[in-house]
Amino acid sequence: MTRLQPADVACWVVKTARPPSAVVPGWRPGEERTVSRCLYRSYRLGLVAPGDPCLLWLSGRDRPGVHATGVVAGEVGEDGSGPLVHVRLTLLAEPVPRADLLADPGFADAEVLRVPAGGNPSYLSPAQHAALLAHLP
Repeated sequence: MTRLQPADVACWVVKTARPPSAVVPGWRPGEERTVSRCLYRSYRLGLVAPGDPCLLWLSGRDRPGVHATGVVAGEVGEDGSGPLVHVRLTLLAEPVPRADLLADPGFADAEVLRVPAGGNPSYLSPAQHAALLAHLP
């Protein structure tokens, strides 16, 4: 596999198996919240930078897809269990369903769909990010 370069990444993807209401109790659509997400230790951590676009992807069977969008809010750090990053995200009124993105030829080859069990962070290419943006209000 080829190592990613900064130009390959238009948006970082952080995944969760828990619904947004469990990630941030009381989080309502349209509200911006800063949350921390655990990351897998890899060379990608050196590519993540404050201000980079980011999204929250809900995995699993119950409403999978994009649930929040925003930006990386700080440098990659460490806690007692490993690397993490703070992201500032706005919860979408309606998530962008995985099925819709899978049917979109501009998004269908995204890593989050091809390797759903991969660790955080995943990423979107510039073309995939543009395809996602077309699904947002």
